[in-house]
Amino acid sequence: MESTANYMGELVRIVNGALRLDLDKVRNYTAFLADKLEKSGDASSAARLRRMLEETESQLRPVGTSFAVQTPVDSESRFPLVEKVKFDAESEPPIVLEPEQWSIVNEYLSIAKSSAQAEAEGIVGSLSLLLCGPPGTGKSRLVRYIAGELGLELYIARLDGLISSYVGSTSKNIRAIFEFAASTPCILFLDEFDAIAKVRGDAQELGELKRVVNSFIQNLDMIGSQSLVIAATNHDELLDAAVWRRFAYRLMLQYPSADARRELWSSFAKSLKFSKRDLELLVDLSGGFSGSDIAEVCRRLQRRRITFEQSPTLKDAFEVLRNLSMGEGEMRRFLAELNGKDVLAVVSALRERDESLYSHAAIAALHGVTKSTAHRWAKGEG
Repeated sequence: MESTANYMGELVRIVNGALRLDLDKVRNYTAFLADKLEKSGDASSAARLRRMLEETESQLRPVGTSFAVQTPVDSESRFPLVEKVKFDAESEPPIVLEPEQWSIVNEYLSIAKSSAQAEAEGIVGSLSLLLCGPPGTGKSRLVRYIAGELGLELYIARLDGLISSYVGSTSKNIRAIFEFAASTPCILFLDEFDAIAKVRGDAQELGELKRVVNSFIQNLDMIGSQSLVIAATNHDELLDAAVWRRFAYRLMLQYPSADARRELWSSFAKSLKFSKRDLELLVDLSGGFSGSDIAEVCRRLQRRRITFEQSPTLKDAFEVLRNLSMGEGEMRRFLAELNGKDVLAVVSALRERDESLYSHAAIAALHGVTKSTAHRWAKGEG
């Protein structure tokens, strides 16, 4: 059985809620502590806490209703301000990070797990994390991973409900979601954070939206180290400087390196039966692609396998990669340079890129032709 120290965080929050007469916080953390005790093998203590909750509920709620976490809503529209994110940690795609990125994530997890001990020694401070980086680099997936590792529920702020047309209501909504996070064992996730935390000097923004930034800053200051807030943005350059200072932990996610792409392909394409040589070609061809791009390539290939009842070939993968290289992000993708070129120009570009990797056999496999045809193409003969 685990020692009392492992439950100090929950006990501190329960006492804090009681002293502040915050019954929601007391109930939420008591229920969370009961779950934690049951998982550790102390079913008796867990049952005792739950009986106490049920007795309190029966006194304060109508007969037939049960305890449930009450999520905040907009007072005018009744639109929910937060939404619970449901996910199965075991079926989630892999987390692929560089070593220095893992270092930050692991530090954050360790600090979050030991926050009660730190507070007992007088070490207080924000446990907020800011994730930056372009779309598709795994920010939302990483938040789910952190929630799973900490055993916490994940709630995402509904920005479409947060911004109200009524003057002053937006600040009230912001306060409501932070009060919810303070009284609930959870991670509050602020996705697309730049939409509501822009530079206050932006001449394009109205006064009300500038007040929204001030409200966020004030609430981030007040929430303290007992609650976990994670924000994500695709446009960190838009964030107000004061907002940056409120995040003690920061992590920049970029497009995957060759090593990271190799790990992604090995994971996503497990059932596609590509050889080691094939995977090396796919790693190079997907330069500039995001992790979600590579996942989408593999999903499309899986659909082909189901539809045509045969394993996709390297030619199929090459076609899907070239198709997805178009549009957003063309400048960073090597394959986008091949769009609109005839087969001889494509072969020439591949050979110039890496003659050893793009051998005649590789060119033949990528185009679904014989090696003799690939050899003629390599010589510039149609």
